[in-house]
Amino acid sequence: MSESVRKGMPQRLLRLLSLLQARREWSGAELTERLGVSARTLRRDVERLRDLDYQVEGTPGVAGGYRLASGHDLPPLLLDDDEAVAIALGLVTVTGVQESALRALAKLERVLPARLRPRLAAVRDTTSSVAHPAAPVGADPAVLGMLAAHRRDRVVTDFDYRDRAGTLRARRVEPHHLVSHGGYWYLIAHDTDRDDWRTFRTDRISGPRATHGRFTPRELPAPDPATHLVRTFASATYLHTTRITVRLSAEELRSRLYGPFPGWIEPLGPDTCLVRISTDSVDLACQYTLAVLAPGAGFDLDAPPRVADRLRALGVRLGSGGDRFAGDPGGR
Repeated sequence: MSESVRKGMPQRLLRLLSLLQARREWSGAELTERLGVSARTLRRDVERLRDLDYQVEGTPGVAGGYRLASGHDLPPLLLDDDEAVAIALGLVTVTGVQESALRALAKLERVLPARLRPRLAAVRDTTSSVAHPAAPVGADPAVLGMLAAHRRDRVVTDFDYRDRAGTLRARRVEPHHLVSHGGYWYLIAHDTDRDDWRTFRTDRISGPRATHGRFTPRELPAPDPATHLVRTFASATYLHTTRITVRLSAEELRSRLYGPFPGWIEPLGPDTCLVRISTDSVDLACQYTLAVLAPGAGFDLDAPPRVADRLRALGVRLGSGGDRFAGDPGGR
């Protein structure tokens, strides 16, 4: 063994172990390329890890490789500084499963090398997130985990689902993705009975269970799951649907709306767009409509009676000075 290879062995073994923990299986060619060593040196390094009680298995075949065996206790997790901070931030700010996340963070801190523990503790003690006011008490980690596992294994899944009206119905789906939005976790799935895409709030799902069916993942009708979810919300029809033709381009209007906007904005020309807002709440319908009108562009409004009456009454009060304006002690 050359002097340079011998001197680099401790760092190389740690790097090899880190690679084996990062992915289920590596080919020998990939590992030699990543480590910059020969196949013979790689085999020796694997034997050294085995001598240290790391369960490294060889995979047969022409393109055989190596993997860490599952079902065995593994040594301390190897993370660099940035990876440790990223995991800590994710656990501290995760939505809907905060209690489980904090337990996981405490366990992670115990298995990390001593050098990284102060940094992890600093992130834990100085980081927080603002909970969404409409979010439920919490999602069930067991439900999320089972749905994720069924998606990974491509298992057709049955569960009971409680809709907005409180009605419980059995559903059969091909799970596609879990997306966090607005304080909730949503399952995007293809409903086998309806032969169409559906979105389910996971806190309304109970009793998820595997069937004997398997599926080939379908392509979403959107660039990514998050975009699909937002488009689904924007195109859904609820009790109160408002349409606003705005004398601004769709791009200009989007740039002047701040924060998440649940409406659908469709270009009608270079200087005009159509906005569609649908919600079960008159309050929300009015709030989102006023946000669209706030830039001050010309508009035509087509709103259901309850929404139109509320907006008309607000307009009258604003036009007459409201109940009391700042700087006007006497009110109107």
